[in-house]
Amino acid sequence: MPLLLVFITCKQENKKVEEAAKNTPEIATPIFNQDSAYAYLEKQLSFGYRVPGTKEHKACGQWIISKVKENGATVTVQDFTSNFFDKKAVPSFNIIASYAPELKDRIIIAAHWDTRLIGEKDLKLKNKPIMGADDGASGVANLLELSRLLKDLKLPIGVDLMFFDAEDNGTDNGGWCQGSEYWSKNKHKADYTARFGILMDMVGAKNARFGYEGYSKQYAGDILEKIWNLAQGMGYTDLFVEENTGPIMDDHYYLISNAGIPMVDILNRPMKTESGFADHHHTQSDNIAVIDKRTLGAVGKVVTEVIIKYANKTF
Repeated sequence: MPLLLVFITCKQENKKVEEAAKNTPEIATPIFNQDSAYAYLEKQLSFGYRVPGTKEHKACGQWIISKVKENGATVTVQDFTSNFFDKKAVPSFNIIASYAPELKDRIIIAAHWDTRLIGEKDLKLKNKPIMGADDGASGVANLLELSRLLKDLKLPIGVDLMFFDAEDNGTDNGGWCQGSEYWSKNKHKADYTARFGILMDMVGAKNARFGYEGYSKQYAGDILEKIWNLAQGMGYTDLFVEENTGPIMDDHYYLISNAGIPMVDILNRPMKTESGFADHHHTQSDNIAVIDKRTLGAVGKVVTEVIIKYANKTF
């Protein structure tokens, strides 16, 4: 075929692709229901403490699996064992709920679903497990509401909702984020990758402040900036603040370092507290009383908007 004819043919094909893109209707953003998310949060608490290796943990995990399957996800349960405190080889499992698993262009939305064995920051009950309404259940509640929305969406991208286990039982000597570390070294699909991801951790409390977490800013700074600009444009300037909060060992770390996936951690870090965390962090106060529907819903709505904008190629 003559070179000129090849050039004309390619140009015509490119024009067809451009015209098809223009004629593709933009996907509307579904309504993220904060009351629904709150109900998912309450349901998790009804199981009790979700410490790996306990019957409450297993029951809650089975419920999560049933919900995402009900919402049309392709589900992978990834079994592994975790070690924490004096406990060894504790049965643990990540849950990956995939939408449009056949598509290569993918994003990750993640949270951890386990709770902590001890509340070492509590003044009276240091050795008692915490309920983890904010630290665990809030992120999972938003994932489940996103699952409900994704059920009826036909997106041109793939979305993986990742529920990481064994995140919250580390110490100063390590042991944090064992589920995400395991996944990063043993992906549920051998050739898996994603364009970027968002981690939600402690996203439901009153007076929350989500600043620029250090690893997110260093390795996914452009994505972080887009998310914060979007959130502020949606009216959440009091929640998504322009503050550097320093790097934190959280589930996103291993997806960045081992899997090479840019991740942004939406994490509550009130700067005025001594530890940099909310006062209820790792205490018995991390219960339903600290949860604010507006905070929970704000994060969910922002993440929903990110998913839709990326699907519409406007993110």
